[in-house]
Amino acid sequence: MTLNIFFFSITFKKREVSLQEAAQQEVVEKLYQQNRDRQISMHHLM
Repeated sequence: MTLNIFFFSITFKKREVSLQEAAQQEVVEKLYQQNRDRQISMHHLM
């Protein structure tokens, strides 16, 4: 009889976001919101 046991650990580290990355993410979110609002308004017109 063989018993194989594997131990492993997973660690998560919070990634530091630079100021430039945060600004880029904000622009992306704003554009996404605008496009979503445009799609919703076009759907209501039909």
